[in-house]
Amino acid sequence: MSLELQCPLPLHNYPTVTMGHGGGGRLSQQLIEGMLRPALSNPALDALHDGARLALGGEQVAFTTDSYVISPLFFPGGDIGALAIHGTINDLAMCGAQPLALAVGLIIEEGLPMETLWRVVQSMQAAAREAGVAVVTGDTKVVERGKGDGIFINTSGIGLIPPGIVLDPRRAAPGDHVLLSGPIANHGIAIMSVREGLAFETALESDSAALHGLVAGLLEAVGTHVHVLRDPTRGGVASALNEIAQAAGVGMSLDEAAIPLDEAVRGACEMLGLDPLYVANEGKCLAIVAPEQSEAALASMRAHPLGQSAAIIGHVNSTNPGRVTLRSRIGGSRVVDMLSGEQLPRIC
Repeated sequence: MSLELQCPLPLHNYPTVTMGHGGGGRLSQQLIEGMLRPALSNPALDALHDGARLALGGEQVAFTTDSYVISPLFFPGGDIGALAIHGTINDLAMCGAQPLALAVGLIIEEGLPMETLWRVVQSMQAAAREAGVAVVTGDTKVVERGKGDGIFINTSGIGLIPPGIVLDPRRAAPGDHVLLSGPIANHGIAIMSVREGLAFETALESDSAALHGLVAGLLEAVGTHVHVLRDPTRGGVASALNEIAQAAGVGMSLDEAAIPLDEAVRGACEMLGLDPLYVANEGKCLAIVAPEQSEAALASMRAHPLGQSAAIIGHVNSTNPGRVTLRSRIGGSRVVDMLSGEQLPRIC
């Protein structure tokens, strides 16, 4: 007897994968919830965190993996090599873990100049050394010319979570405050400026950076009062907060005037017609913190070089479960929904 397998996604809408399915917005969520999670479901995966929390030998360990396909390979403030190291460390940090070791897989296109490959490898080495984390294993594959777009990087990382720390999107609770470690949208706008050959009066650079030091200080300061951490990469702050709100069954209210945003980035977003809430970041952290410790958490963030512009940007509520709203600078209110398509493809 043969069994006919039926795809759980609505094929009449999307018979093939689109770029939007990798954009971190609504289509990515549909792909994960409609196909990937049901097929691979287990308690560690079902938390849908930036990494898995695992019990090993009496310790709590975080494990994560990620892939980097950014175009161009080099951009103001970083490159694909440093980005891969920073991004993997940050996924571990969002689980509350201090990184222990990384693995790197390189998928290289035939014809890539050796000089380009060497620049990427040197950048990975420098980023790992600066973060104090070793790349301990890896793999290299070469694909035919025209099938790899230069180089793709896959990374994995493992880290140790301090005793008693449990960070989970489902822990966001009404009354909690929403903190952001600094100005948003720098990474995505820096990529767009290079990709489209745009020039601005002020140089725009990616915010790519490793956040484990900032997170360690935050957890030391307020410990278990931190309920959720998330780095708003693909899909930006809007998508990250929508995912948390839906996972916890809570609402969130944001104050636009409180959200840090560099004036040069604001101007670029207005010129390009982009909403900075949906633009990718690679060196920023969202923290959902119990209200009685939010000021202490804010002080801890601001004491770190990567968090000097940190701000409390909103709060968690029970009035609109699964929904994020924004109070605008002029006093109006709007829903901040998941991005339906993809503002900027190949952003990380």
